[in-house]
Amino acid sequence: MRKQQSRFRWPRRAPAHVIALAAALSALVLLAGASAAAEFVPSIGITKPVDGGTDAKLLTGLALRDNLAPILKGELAVAYRSESRFDDQLKVRSWPVTASLYLTPVPALYGGAGVGWYQTTFDYENNTPLLQDETKQLFGVHVGGGMQVPLAAAALDLNGRYVMLRDQESRLVPEEFNPDFWTLALGLAFKF
Repeated sequence: MRKQQSRFRWPRRAPAHVIALAAALSALVLLAGASAAAEFVPSIGITKPVDGGTDAKLLTGLALRDNLAPILKGELAVAYRSESRFDDQLKVRSWPVTASLYLTPVPALYGGAGVGWYQTTFDYENNTPLLQDETKQLFGVHVGGGMQVPLAAAALDLNGRYVMLRDQESRLVPEEFNPDFWTLALGLAFKF
């Protein structure tokens, strides 16, 4: 009887950025469970590519924040964003998972940086043998900050972020584009 081989193969060595992101996410999840000041932040906002001529598009997100030290917050977040490029010939959709560290010198203000893993789909308007849709996993870094305004049962959270990704290739002309983008989001921070 012949043994069936699995198609899945473990990578020989995980890239350093994948290990760093996994470690950061694990640490924040463990710390979030130990604190009584964690926040759950659903948000909606806008996103715009840095060098694209497209209008701002809708962004939705969900974050978990926790106090790690007296003036330091950690955040785990997931979001969904979409943008069009090259006169709507290419639609770029992304599902980022990010980990951030924020300094909070004043309780209502925060600013910092982080890393992210971006599951990104390149969807071409006219699929041909040369223009096939594809999905890539991208690593990026971001800087940002925001402010919170306390309300009765929650806090209004306004934040902005600039995301830097490696230049991407496209099968359209021009062949390369800068995928960097910025976001501005408004959410409600619920403490639990």
